[in-house]
Amino acid sequence: MTHSFQISNLTSEDHPRALEVWEASVRATHDFLDEEAIQSLKPLVQQACLSSMPVYCVRDDSQSVIGFIGVEAPKIEALFIDPDWMGQGFGRHLVEYAVNKLGAELVDVNEQNPQALGFYQHLGFEVAHRSDVDGFGNPYPLLHLKLVE
Repeated sequence: MTHSFQISNLTSEDHPRALEVWEASVRATHDFLDEEAIQSLKPLVQQACLSSMPVYCVRDDSQSVIGFIGVEAPKIEALFIDPDWMGQGFGRHLVEYAVNKLGAELVDVNEQNPQALGFYQHLGFEVAHRSDVDGFGNPYPLLHLKLVE
């Protein structure tokens, strides 16, 4: 099945669905987070990402959001794909859009998420340095990646 890759701006009407995508994606890839951590991060994602930075999304045939990327150039701040749609090129397409159209060249990944690290390394990013805590000060080490030309 061939998918068309239409990237559009995430609208405020999309926020509830985008949060569903975020939560499903986190549950599929961030097994180091417990239920309490996921629930405490949800309002932060709404505030710090969906409501305060440019977010772009891909949609299925019914126009429902299936993945999104938040970018504050030069950094990708968020990339989440609905687990049902993972592995079909949507994440790669969103990252290429962020790099080629929005000037993105940096991204952070959780050290405990080797799937994300491998994904970004496959797209040309490499680890530049490491932090012991995440962007919210939580004890989840981050790897800071930079795009290598």
